[in-house]
Amino acid sequence: MPIEETKTPKPFPIVFSGHTLKYEIECICKIFLPIRKFTFSYDATELPADAEEGAVLTLEQLESSTRFYVQVRYLGQKLEQTQDFPPCFPESEKQLCEYRFSAILFRLLEQITDIHPAWGLLTGIRPVKKVQPLLEQGLSKEEVCQKLHEKYWISPEKLSLVYDTALVQQPLLANTPKHGISLYLSIPFCPTRCSYCSFVSHSIAQAHQLIPGYLEKLCEELKLWGQLVREQGLLVDTVYFGGGTPTSLTAPQLAQVLTAVQENFDLSHLREYCVEAGRPDTITPEKLKTLKQFGVDRISVNPQTMQDSVLETIGRKHTTVQTIEAFRMAREAGFDNINMDLIAGLPGDTPEGFHNTLEQILALNPDSITVHALTLKRAANLFAEGESQVHNPVEQMVQESMRLLPKHGYAPYYMYRQKNTIDNQENVGYARAGKESLYNILIMDESQSIFGAGCGASTKLVEPCGKITRIHNYKFPYEYIRQFDQLMEKKQQVREICERIREQEEA
Repeated sequence: MPIEETKTPKPFPIVFSGHTLKYEIECICKIFLPIRKFTFSYDATELPADAEEGAVLTLEQLESSTRFYVQVRYLGQKLEQTQDFPPCFPESEKQLCEYRFSAILFRLLEQITDIHPAWGLLTGIRPVKKVQPLLEQGLSKEEVCQKLHEKYWISPEKLSLVYDTALVQQPLLANTPKHGISLYLSIPFCPTRCSYCSFVSHSIAQAHQLIPGYLEKLCEELKLWGQLVREQGLLVDTVYFGGGTPTSLTAPQLAQVLTAVQENFDLSHLREYCVEAGRPDTITPEKLKTLKQFGVDRISVNPQTMQDSVLETIGRKHTTVQTIEAFRMAREAGFDNINMDLIAGLPGDTPEGFHNTLEQILALNPDSITVHALTLKRAANLFAEGESQVHNPVEQMVQESMRLLPKHGYAPYYMYRQKNTIDNQENVGYARAGKESLYNILIMDESQSIFGAGCGASTKLVEPCGKITRIHNYKFPYEYIRQFDQLMEKKQQVREICERIREQEEA
């Protein structure tokens, strides 16, 4: 009997007429049409006559109003709606025009699909930033939630989550030093590559020969950053080692980088020193002792799941027993601030399996737990299996974490959302009081500059006027090593922006 071939769905055509407002409209479409690809047309006024699916969004300037017209063809239905508003123009009122198109499109897709997204119209990755200004106005929880629900149609459950997160962040952000910066170090190496991962990371087996040269250049960059920090009179507020898996390095290699940090920066004002230990199979007593000796006060032991069959499916080479042992080693080494990362919706996992994972993690009693919703990123191996993930029970797993973790004393303290997240869910960090990661809060709040060192690292410069400049390092280790001198020329741009920041603060 012949095997039936699975047909890849045709791209979903979107026609823009009278405007080019693509970004938010595409985001809304992705909520209802996960894993679908889109094509965009700006030189037509309607879909092709034979098109069974697609959307048309037309903006027309009338004598005394602006007309928004949206037509959607999907799942055998054709719906359309026209609304007239007071005159508005995409060139000068882009956000307003995007909002009006998004609202019409959202309602039509909601009617066709019978899908009711919990985050409503809100597509941004930093929902907490919608709450902070309302808190500063002194509004109550009821007033904040009402305003956000009226504008974005967010569900009560998500509104409560984002409000509680903002409330935890408020006093921590208030204590951020005026001239503080965070320092991020990229260690782009892992034991193996997980199927869901899109980070620029290389297995130790493949990159073994690159590591010495990479660490040499990383330490050289740290020296340059240290000079700039002293020159500009800045304070190092937090240090964060990410990757990759920083503990893929040997203990002497970790000591090499930690020494460079110690020698080039004044760490006396440091509020947090975090290293993503990450993969349990990379954690040893010797490495933990090295981290502790250099003042690291927060680490992560990240199992992602406590189901051995799921670990095998995603390409992890450690077991649940190794995770438990790594956590106990960290406690014995004196770490009293340990985070554990989990992913809801991993291939092969079930709601029952995820509940069991939560119970096992709670039994270990970590200081914080971060729950990520599975995201299908184009650079990840799992993306190719996207269609099979459409009915993944991520939402049920996320709801279980929202129910269970607060009962055990963990409060949500930071949150972010990503494109192509299954079920349009969010990533949330939960922590016991006083164990929140300041770096995680600051990078999401975008209120503090971050200096990035190493390949794939991004430097983010935040000016008092609100302008944010991002300067990216080369993506791959071999580029970083070979073109290091050209990369370091960008430090002059950082210096100029830092001087501009100082001028704004003194004005």
